[in-house]
Amino acid sequence: MNQKILALDLDGTLTNSRKEITPETKQAIRAVQKKGHLVVLASGRPTPGAKAVADCLKLNEYGGYLLSYNGARVMNCMTGELLFQETMPEDVVPQIFAMAEELGIGMMTYQEDEIVAGSKVDGYMELEAGINGLEIHSYPDPAGQLRQAVNKCLGTAAPEIAGEIEKKYADMFGKCINVGRSEPFFIELTPLGVDKASSLERLRNMLGCAREDIIACGDGFNDKCMVQYAGLGVAMANAQTVVKEAADYVTRRSNDENGVVEVIEKFILR
Repeated sequence: MNQKILALDLDGTLTNSRKEITPETKQAIRAVQKKGHLVVLASGRPTPGAKAVADCLKLNEYGGYLLSYNGARVMNCMTGELLFQETMPEDVVPQIFAMAEELGIGMMTYQEDEIVAGSKVDGYMELEAGINGLEIHSYPDPAGQLRQAVNKCLGTAAPEIAGEIEKKYADMFGKCINVGRSEPFFIELTPLGVDKASSLERLRNMLGCAREDIIACGDGFNDKCMVQYAGLGVAMANAQTVVKEAADYVTRRSNDENGVVEVIEKFILR
């Protein structure tokens, strides 16, 4: 069998509803690694939050790659080398925060080991902070606090209005950044032309692997492109409808039922 690249979204795919990786899933992933296949984590999470998962799966020992910030940063987990990154236009970031203040929604970005937020901090932002083990620091002028280039901004809004907010940001900034959603309440703002699929393509070319050997699993809106791109695109049983429609295969088991194990047993370890 050719070496496979198993690309996994984290929240809602690899992890269960408690944000845990079950022992069964860890065991199946270890079997994949021992057979020489590569595991790639592709997440909207910031690098610190995603790297904790990569370390748990021993990607630093077995070799593996981390696509964080929806693919805006790509890292070799074994060497720690940053292979690729894209950042947001500097002049756009203050405008993104200003628009969030006008709309009365949450807006944040990431700086090393902290979340930098505007004046509004809501439960969705606290959820993001908790998942990634980062503290939220709220500022009247968040853009003025930034010490490094920004890989992603994340807006938060109630699901019933998030679609409308997404459209407003796309109308205002769609020519210079990507605007989309990962969860019904998360509005993802990333560098133009960067998503999980484009970063997988870049990584695949670096590794000299065939697209047909990529198995990509996801559940959220931001996973659709990756699922469509892969040689085998898999949607979890709990995935958004648009992801299921784009997939080659939909698991019978959800992320709370070790759906990733189903994929590994059916398509890699069979």
